[in-house]
Amino acid sequence: MFLDVTARRNPKLIKAAVELHRKGLVLPDTYILDIDMIERNTLSLVRDAEKHGIQLFYMTKQFGRNPYIAQKIHDAGIEKAVVVDFKEALIMMEQGLPLGNVGHLVQIPQHLLKRIMLYGTEYITIYSLESLQQIINIAKEQNIKQKVLVKIIEKNDQIYDGQFGGFHLNELPRIAQLSNQTDLIEIAGVTSFPCFLFDGESKLIPTKNVETIKKAKQIFKECSIELSEINIPSATCHETIPLIKEIGGTQGEPGHALTGTTPLHAKMDLPELPAMVYVSEISHNLDGRAYFYGGGYYRRGHFGSAMIDCGDSLVTDSVEPFSNDNIDYYLSTSNEHTVGSTVIAAFRTQIFVTRSDVAVVSGIQKGTPKIEGIYDSLGNLIRR
Repeated sequence: MFLDVTARRNPKLIKAAVELHRKGLVLPDTYILDIDMIERNTLSLVRDAEKHGIQLFYMTKQFGRNPYIAQKIHDAGIEKAVVVDFKEALIMMEQGLPLGNVGHLVQIPQHLLKRIMLYGTEYITIYSLESLQQIINIAKEQNIKQKVLVKIIEKNDQIYDGQFGGFHLNELPRIAQLSNQTDLIEIAGVTSFPCFLFDGESKLIPTKNVETIKKAKQIFKECSIELSEINIPSATCHETIPLIKEIGGTQGEPGHALTGTTPLHAKMDLPELPAMVYVSEISHNLDGRAYFYGGGYYRRGHFGSAMIDCGDSLVTDSVEPFSNDNIDYYLSTSNEHTVGSTVIAAFRTQIFVTRSDVAVVSGIQKGTPKIEGIYDSLGNLIRR
């Protein structure tokens, strides 16, 4: 999906990835992350967001909840993380990083909520009255002030399987009533996901969810709650930050933009540059095809081609379609290649659902690549 654009816009990354594999410094099924380029992308997003008055929270699941990268993003100006689930929150907490929003795609379990509130998070997103009541109870017990975002859902909204949860519009007055138990709780805003979808060509289009959360804001106003925040996640990048502002949003959550890998980046040259490739190795040949080590396949990744190192050049070959019913022990190319050759690919990722390694590499743009650390797909350090 991103192979051509990476070869054109960040060729040094591909060169470094081949070199690291040739030297045996990274094994097959490793993602190489260009930390210098991620920092560059972060700084660029921060400037754009400040210009439009949009608050950004960074997301790390796409590149494996990596705490080293999270620290660099924080230091570059996006100060707080939005975590996709409570396990990601724990990784950020262990690193000592500030939390911006916890609970959006995955709610906080009962026995972890107090710990997270004591650690501190700017917002907690809620799906249920039971969750709100528990937050109220802990806030009273610990004398903690807590801002809450309310996730909204209506029948015809765009919601992915595995992500259902939220309040219908007719339930919002009950939330307002319950929150009035204490002044320690502030219903600060509303959210939904996804708020933008790619049209497949060149545009990100607001979903029906955006109209639903606008209606929610009005309902809360009628309940004497003035919302200060409209959280508009999905595909936050230079292209969508002005759109967030235009439709009344106040917050965005860049994830793929940090590595230059939103769907738009495959079609357009945006300010964010590609910062991630996948490295594998030809294992064997059979019946006219070459088989390379898998482990990092993501079913929505649009993994259609790869580059194979032939010693003095890189050749591009098609990657054969792979069934989502099977485990990606191997993936295959349309032609045979020399056993042991480096394979380079670039596609849409969710590293945290793979079994891949993640190599964080600095100095790529200076021609002096250095591995800062190798991590597993869940952000745990394997070795320096």
